[in-house]
Amino acid sequence: MDITVMDAPEHERVVEFKDTSLGLLGYIAVHSTQRGPAAGGVRMRPYDHAAEALTDALLLARGMTFKNAAADLALGGGKAVIVGDPAVDKSAELLRAFGRAVQSLNGTYWTAEDMGMTPADMAHIGEGTDFVAGLAEGEFASGDPSPITARGIFNALCVTAQHRFGVPALNGLTVSVQGLGHVGEHLCQLLHEAGARLIVTDIDSRQTARVAERFAAQAVAPDAIYGAGADIFAPCAIGGILNPHSIPQLKVGAVTGGANNQLASEEAAQLLHKRGILYAPDFVANGGGIVNVATEILRVSDRASWVDQRLQALEQTMDRILTRAKTEAVSPHQIAESIVHEMLRQQAA
Repeated sequence: MDITVMDAPEHERVVEFKDTSLGLLGYIAVHSTQRGPAAGGVRMRPYDHAAEALTDALLLARGMTFKNAAADLALGGGKAVIVGDPAVDKSAELLRAFGRAVQSLNGTYWTAEDMGMTPADMAHIGEGTDFVAGLAEGEFASGDPSPITARGIFNALCVTAQHRFGVPALNGLTVSVQGLGHVGEHLCQLLHEAGARLIVTDIDSRQTARVAERFAAQAVAPDAIYGAGADIFAPCAIGGILNPHSIPQLKVGAVTGGANNQLASEEAAQLLHKRGILYAPDFVANGGGIVNVATEILRVSDRASWVDQRLQALEQTMDRILTRAKTEAVSPHQIAESIVHEMLRQQAA
């Protein structure tokens, strides 16, 4: 396998890994180890170009630095991506090879489950590296992080509802959910149990139909989700979906979801703010997953209690961000970034 160090000035280390015999191509980006070893999942997607995959890894790694800091974890930010269709191109040998690429970074990066991956895949990756979390078995195994991620997003939705609509619960509110993978479906279950009405979509029409039937939800086509009338929009798929094209279509009072890097640009946050749409910063809303994974990396023994405490802290952080944003009449994204930058400066001092 070929491992090539790449130039990325705003990141501590970025490598390309390639094994043509296995059809393996991907990138590991380490954005920061200031707070501890870089941690972030590996996602596998059929990117159109290698450059697109590299850009995704760089943005996601930076996002993990902010997410881990916002959750006050002793972890830095990193991410890995593999180019390919997980339904077709993924194999045990390919995953083991990726594990060897992770191992080559000597513990500066810990990988875990993300889009296109499962706990079983983590086990195969673990055959090639010691630096893997999200395993289904073992003394500190944390398993699938999706349920905990969904719990964190649900909590953030409740905080958003309080700030935007003055109600402490989601009963009777309509939430439109984009992306019905592991996290999205778990979130739909929590929302349904809380009495929320659901509008759902996914690029897989069969999954959309199945989830819609399961939770008595309204199913819409992927492109129609932006114009669907709802109280809160919950993006739980890919990033960059809040942009000058999609934002004018939104018919919601708030956006709170699980997708990473939902804002296509800094300007997108301002567009939402000008429209009066309350945006709950994604790297705070979706922090539950890395909290779950951190129990494995940091060898936390009292896992359930530790996770509950961290989820409550994230909920309080979201409340603080939205409160301050209202007081200062600025975008919550601006407040969230400033808070994390301050945390990182204090760590460096």
